[in-house]
Amino acid sequence: MRVEEISIFEAYKDKERVLKLSEKIKKLSEKIGRTVNIMEFCGGHTHAIMKYGIDQLLKGVVRFIHGPGCPVCVMPMQRIDLAIELAKRKDVIMCSYGDLLRVPGSKRKSLLNVRAEGADVRMVYSCLDTLKIAKENPDKKVIFFAIGFETTTPQTAVLIKKAKEEGIKNLFVVSNHVITPAAIQHILNAPEIREIGKVEIDAFIGPGHVSVIIGTKPYHYFAEEFQKPVVIAGFEPLNVLKAVYLILKQIYKGRAEVKNNYTRFVTYKGNLKAQNLVAELFELRKEFEWRGLGTIPYSALKIRKEYEEFDAEKVFEVELPEPKEHPACICGKVIRGVARPTDCKLFGTVCTPSNPLGSCMVSSEGACAAYYKYRRALVQ
Repeated sequence: MRVEEISIFEAYKDKERVLKLSEKIKKLSEKIGRTVNIMEFCGGHTHAIMKYGIDQLLKGVVRFIHGPGCPVCVMPMQRIDLAIELAKRKDVIMCSYGDLLRVPGSKRKSLLNVRAEGADVRMVYSCLDTLKIAKENPDKKVIFFAIGFETTTPQTAVLIKKAKEEGIKNLFVVSNHVITPAAIQHILNAPEIREIGKVEIDAFIGPGHVSVIIGTKPYHYFAEEFQKPVVIAGFEPLNVLKAVYLILKQIYKGRAEVKNNYTRFVTYKGNLKAQNLVAELFELRKEFEWRGLGTIPYSALKIRKEYEEFDAEKVFEVELPEPKEHPACICGKVIRGVARPTDCKLFGTVCTPSNPLGSCMVSSEGACAAYYKYRRALVQ
């Protein structure tokens, strides 16, 4: 990293600026006269809030509600079971990103567990690594278990396109790519929010990385239809605090708009080249199961018919039993914002980052992992 890049990031952590902005937020809060409930959708924001103590700094001013967090957190148990069943086949090399390998399936086994039992399971840093693995192992069927929000979908699209162009016949993809706006709409339509009032959400801090791809345009619907301010933010302390300030400013003035506080990377329309590439390779699924949120219509992507030779779900037949969640795990409630990680009886006892029972503890961006890393001492 260059010196000037370090200076830029350090500037977003400047103590004097942080304290000055937090004072402005507190004064604005006094005018509003109540605690403002803000859901951060992205696990990167959750970790920034916990790491830098922003929740403590704004205690009583803002209540942060942790949303779906990351693709690993919302991955339903049955998809993990699917990955494990495919990985156990002798002619298969199963590849995926690191966090996913540790998520336990119905039988409390993860992909790492079945690797210990002899399955060929490999962690990749880039999905394009699987192309090299497929070329080096022509007698094997190499499956990439793709996962991610809009941020990583273009990379998977590139993988499939390159495989077709190069005539690779032993590479397959399980698409678990999910769509952020559909999940936000589902959360806002949930009975806990619309009818029961159990979870009060006044506004959203929009995901920064996802917005680089999709832009700010899709969020305007939520601001207009649900009257919820949305502020797109980066991941340094001043980014998050500025987002909070812009939200409180809107609430004080009775407005609900979309504000872009991540202009160094995010535009109104987003990355059109990436969007077009994804549209060429993928199409919407009619429905997809999200852990904690249930089945959400048109919330995930499947591989288009023109590329179905690479679609592992079309090529491989797998029969799966009904998924069985751990009875005491409350990851689903944490993802919906109904409960906090510390409400779980398993938190920090039998469920830890070294022995995760739920997806929110497995993922490095999960809310449970953030609480364990930064707030365990307070909890105890």
